[in-house]
Amino acid sequence: MTRQVKSSKKNNGQIIYQLMEKMWPICRSITGNGVRQTLNIIQQTLPKLTLHEVPSGTRFFDWEIPKEWNIRDAYIINPKGKKIVDFSISNLHVVNYSTPVDMQLELSDLQKHLHSVPEVPESIPYVTSYYKEDWGFCLSHKLREKLEPGLYHVKIDSELKSGSLTYGELYLPGKTKKEILISTYICHPSLANNELSGPCLATHLSNWLSKQTSNKYSYRILFIPETIGAIYYISKHLKSLKENTVAGFILTCLGDERTWSFMPSRNGKTWIDQIARHLLKHYTPQYTEYSYLDRGSDERQYCSPGVDLPIASIMRSKYATYPEYHTSMDNMNLVTVNGLEQSYLMHVKMIEALEIDCLPICKNYCEPLMSKRGLRPTTGKVGSSHSSKNIMNVLAYSDGNLSLIDIANILDLSIFQIKEIIDLLIAENLLYLKEFDH
Repeated sequence: MTRQVKSSKKNNGQIIYQLMEKMWPICRSITGNGVRQTLNIIQQTLPKLTLHEVPSGTRFFDWEIPKEWNIRDAYIINPKGKKIVDFSISNLHVVNYSTPVDMQLELSDLQKHLHSVPEVPESIPYVTSYYKEDWGFCLSHKLREKLEPGLYHVKIDSELKSGSLTYGELYLPGKTKKEILISTYICHPSLANNELSGPCLATHLSNWLSKQTSNKYSYRILFIPETIGAIYYISKHLKSLKENTVAGFILTCLGDERTWSFMPSRNGKTWIDQIARHLLKHYTPQYTEYSYLDRGSDERQYCSPGVDLPIASIMRSKYATYPEYHTSMDNMNLVTVNGLEQSYLMHVKMIEALEIDCLPICKNYCEPLMSKRGLRPTTGKVGSSHSSKNIMNVLAYSDGNLSLIDIANILDLSIFQIKEIIDLLIAENLLYLKEFDH
């Protein structure tokens, strides 16, 4: 039987949504106090979460940890003295990682530092400049078109200095050292589906995982800045990751209700790919499978040549495919309690499927006499074996070479239906289970 998710006065979606609301105002980036504040909030739910600081200037692979960035305020005042762009209203108004600036300049010069999206004229875009020192403001295209010639006062009260990159890591030991890797990112400012749905769902999922007492696998959960955080972590732990990681997934874009999406690993045929496709087929068949050519999150790092970890992602509306993506329209109105609840339960199913999958082996030569066990009618006639057909088929394919997920796919049943039959056959001493030799 699968493990039960205990219900409470608040459902899982409500808990995740409220955590998102708490984190929503924070201006996050790949470094800085916004990341630390976010991790400190997560640590309130996950007290065993370990925080790591990687100093600026640290070199790894082709990369280097940049200066730490923090921001206090930013605005634009028009020629009439009116504040028209205000960081305190939306932290998307400033190009993330902008250098400090305090000057007056003509509109023609200011335009070189402005960013807007004509295709979504009401929205504020999300723009970054992590690895080249620059500054800029983001605003709706509707507002930008109304700007009049004249002298504008611009100020960005930010700081770039030697500091560190911060990330969080939680390790939950299981019965084996073989690991399931769960990774999510904490580097975007106020974006709901693309950013906060991932770490907030990961927090609640990790809290549930930490309370399970019979986990077969160990679990490693990472809360990292996207791209640079994953690359740094891989650079320091590549050997152990390759030795121990048997499956994993990235948590991102999990909050809306429009669709389901699947991003396979680069290999496309790993165990996690099989599990994910199986669950999506049985629980939400109207999903879109993307090609690895459509990648855009940290699967780029975990699945890269030479790393080749078995990492895939189940999402709702995939990043870069929905109109609100990387704009101020990706807000708390886009995500829903129900969407988060469904995403949470899907990932619980994924963990349960990983935990129960194994190789069943039949103990008998030929078919056992099922009628004496009450598992087949004693009267033989056309159609009499229909009720026991699935039981006999599970036995027929339990040769020690096919896993539960393989048999489930052959019989077009869910892995959890197969597990119920397996448990019944084990109780009758007709089967035994062999764990994978990962």
